[in-house]
Amino acid sequence: MDNLAPLIADLALILICAGIMTLVFKKLKQPLVLGYIVAGFIASPHFTLTPSVIDTASIHVWSEIGVIFLLFALGLEFSFKKIMKAGGPAIITTLVIIFGMILVGFLVGSAFGWSRMDALFLGGMICMSSTTIIYKAFEDLGLSKNRFAGLVMSVLILEDILAVVLMVVLSTVAVSSNFQGGELVMSILKLVFFLVLWLVVGIYLIPLILRKTRSLMNDETLLVSALGLCFVMVVIAAKTGFSAAFGAFIMGSILAETLEAEHIERLVKPVKDLFGAIFFVSVGMMVDPAMIAQYWLPILVITLTVLIGQPFFAIVGVLLSGQPLKTAVQSGFSLSQIGEFSFIIATLGVSLGVTSDFLYPIVVAVSVVTIFLTPYMIRLAEPAYALIGRILPPKARLLLDEYAQAAAPAAAKDSAWVVYLKEIARMIVINGIITVAICIIGFTVLYPLAVKWIPGIWANVVTAVVMLSVLSPFLRALSVKKSRGSRVFDTLWESDRANRAPLLATMVIRLILGIGIVVYILARLFHVSLLIILLIAPLLGFFLLFNRWTKRSYKRLERTFQTNLRSREMREEYLGKKKPEYATHLLDKDLHLADFDIPAEVEWAGKELRELSFGEKYGVHVVSILRGTRRINIPKATDRIFPQDRIQVIGTDAGLETFGAALKRCESPLPEDYSAGEMVLRRLPVGPSSPFLGKALKDSGIRNHYHCLVAGIEKPDGTLHVPDAHIPLEEGDVIWLVGEHKDLDVLMTLEG
Repeated sequence: MDNLAPLIADLALILICAGIMTLVFKKLKQPLVLGYIVAGFIASPHFTLTPSVIDTASIHVWSEIGVIFLLFALGLEFSFKKIMKAGGPAIITTLVIIFGMILVGFLVGSAFGWSRMDALFLGGMICMSSTTIIYKAFEDLGLSKNRFAGLVMSVLILEDILAVVLMVVLSTVAVSSNFQGGELVMSILKLVFFLVLWLVVGIYLIPLILRKTRSLMNDETLLVSALGLCFVMVVIAAKTGFSAAFGAFIMGSILAETLEAEHIERLVKPVKDLFGAIFFVSVGMMVDPAMIAQYWLPILVITLTVLIGQPFFAIVGVLLSGQPLKTAVQSGFSLSQIGEFSFIIATLGVSLGVTSDFLYPIVVAVSVVTIFLTPYMIRLAEPAYALIGRILPPKARLLLDEYAQAAAPAAAKDSAWVVYLKEIARMIVINGIITVAICIIGFTVLYPLAVKWIPGIWANVVTAVVMLSVLSPFLRALSVKKSRGSRVFDTLWESDRANRAPLLATMVIRLILGIGIVVYILARLFHVSLLIILLIAPLLGFFLLFNRWTKRSYKRLERTFQTNLRSREMREEYLGKKKPEYATHLLDKDLHLADFDIPAEVEWAGKELRELSFGEKYGVHVVSILRGTRRINIPKATDRIFPQDRIQVIGTDAGLETFGAALKRCESPLPEDYSAGEMVLRRLPVGPSSPFLGKALKDSGIRNHYHCLVAGIEKPDGTLHVPDAHIPLEEGDVIWLVGEHKDLDVLMTLEG
């Protein structure tokens, strides 16, 4: 316990400071992330008026765990499917920002007379915005659901991915003092291999595991399992040369496609908030007033460079991608800081011994200042957009609007050849990566085990049989999938005879690729004449590619993968949280699908659809009725609508508007006099002339005729009895009644 004492004291100090500052900043209606940074400064050794953190190394480790949880939670909310939907705008914006800021950073560093390496690393440090800071700021400001926020988060994730490549480039330049294009290409290929492999494997396996163990999963086991998977991917990412935060994000993205994603997100949130707070506090602890005083001019210049350069290049990138001016300004002002990857790149320069000692503290100070200003920059976007709108010439504004409108539909006009080539490329990349992974595992793991346990040539035979059996479904997809029989292929084949030669060429090339892999495996395992292998491999390849077992196996794998990938979307569609897919493909441009909630007091409640005649009255039709977790698609005329139902209605804009107005009119109005429905408690003595004397409660009509409830019967000795409907009332009894004023007044009149 003595060894834990400093850590416990430090945590107590950090959490107390963080708790007080969050209350203060909540009262001031400021983002909580600012409170955490101030709390970190107060708890640091640089602030002498309060106790200081003792074991800063342990706090740094905990802050890294905080980054892992923040990126894991981000992945749960922002899957790779959303990034792919963001598409071109995010890619264009990211590339413009990175290349632009690296160039500006290099020029600023050179202007201060710093070495070429210091200037180059400075450019790398200031080109990456902070994912965690912006994510937290959006959450605190309630902007995470806005349109521009999705684009910003796509840019940030792409920046984090490209940061890994940038670190490889900087390392190569630092070590060899020149640009090694081969290493850059290898790092990009390694990154793509890692991403595709784990996303495909994860989306296939993890939902299956969660589905099989769902009956055993409670909150505790689900939380532990999810965090276990997160840290396993963190370890794998670190072992393969990527950042821990990147691995956490990948696992979050995989789990985001499962049915348990929202549940996991709720369970992880308290843990994420705790460690995330420690991370932001640790950022505030890096603020050193003495360092700021010594390097105030570089800090000021670089801070202004980030605050002006990041928004400028982001706005340019978003506009180039065809987005509206308002979206560009909002996105640009959100990306006006540097964060955690800046620290990682700075640490890389120090560890390689190629950057000066002053560069790290300068970047930390710039990061803290820009992080502190982030919420204010985000809020400044609206006034800045209004100002730009006033000073921008009308012709320039019109040109931007026309460019955005022209760019919007361009991506949807793909020819049949483009669609076919995209499908082939996707098929080759995904199945090729899985094939390479299986080969690596087969030669590095399976073959050594076989040699150890199986004598002679049989070890090679067993390895070959196992590897080719496992590979055969993926080799089939790599070689013959999307060929003859597929819709796009047949369309191209029949539409123009000139298409047939290139189509046949693609088929032959893919077939040679698949058989070539078989040749490679046999050549690695069996040291015989190449001629023999070239004779055997095509026969074996054709057998593996075209037998029924291989075809059925790949179809089963593909069906399971597609189901896992779309399971969350299908559930959301079933529960009415997401519009059905057909809603975006309606033939009539003026035909739409809308959701309506049936209020409890509506007059339509309980009636059959044929009685309501929505089609005749309003020109709309009920497509689905959502009742709790039950969904009734294409309801019959005899189906009824009940309170709290959600109905999906299809019709024109005018029809849906009329229907919505009619639904609102059918709601029962609230009474003007609420006292009429007030329930009260009164005493009713049973006298000698009472009409209820000698009658049992069931025969008295108090409930059925007078609409009152007997709550209890008090006997002459003062004891209170639970009402018995079969026992006659006696003289001297007192009936305790509950009812409305008007009904009780009638009973009192009878008794009087």
